[in-house]
Amino acid sequence: MDFKRGTVTISKLLQKERGDTGAYHLVSTKNGKGRIITPAGAAMDLLRKHRARQAEQRLQAGALWEGLWLVFTDELGHNLSAQTVYLHFKKLADSIGRPDARFHDLRHSYAVAAIRSGDDIKTVQGSLGHATAAFTLDVYAHVTEQMKKDSTARMDAYIKTVSTL
Repeated sequence: MDFKRGTVTISKLLQKERGDTGAYHLVSTKNGKGRIITPAGAAMDLLRKHRARQAEQRLQAGALWEGLWLVFTDELGHNLSAQTVYLHFKKLADSIGRPDARFHDLRHSYAVAAIRSGDDIKTVQGSLGHATAAFTLDVYAHVTEQMKKDSTARMDAYIKTVSTL
């Protein structure tokens, strides 16, 4: 996280090893390419506060801290297990009346909100890490129906400004 620039670099994923050990390892992203995203200022503020709390935990843990400088860790710097994240997410989803929500739905919600708020498809593609804008459009094309209506209204307003009718 680069708080001065307001960016987050995503270059690795934490993946659980299959098999008996279940150890976690940092691996390359799906397409092998990293990406830099620019979250909303409010999100960066939350990440800044989270990083400060994490620094306090690191000081309290002292020599017991074993962190890899991950964004989200437990009080000793260890990565959070997928099960821990899942259970916390389900508890939050249930508290807002969406017990059916899946963690992956957060990506979908982001994409829909970004497109509806006017982000161009290449920006959304880059933020999501999709290989092509075509893939992003294929997955989120349903969002564009309202955008078509909005475009029609804008074009109608434009025609009225240039028309002498």
